[in-house]
Amino acid sequence: MKADYDRKNAVILGVSFDTPADNKKFAEKFHFNFPLICDTDRTIGTAYGANVDPAKGAQRVGVVVDREGKIKEWHERVDARAWPAEVVKTL
Repeated sequence: MKADYDRKNAVILGVSFDTPADNKKFAEKFHFNFPLICDTDRTIGTAYGANVDPAKGAQRVGVVVDREGKIKEWHERVDARAWPAEVVKTL
């Protein structure tokens, strides 16, 4: 999947409220070959609408950001395993 993003001059990043150790286990379990950012203070998640109810934890969302940093697409409740492969087709 990373090669597909590279061909489109795009980058995929995951963001999680989890610790580095938890993110490492998660990435290994699902064979992710892209970086997972640890947002333990929930700053990024809040800014991108993934921290709607802090008591429940993160809402899994997908966001496409352009080179200027503007949000081009925002998707609610994405499947972390499937969405990256789906969205790269639309870039």
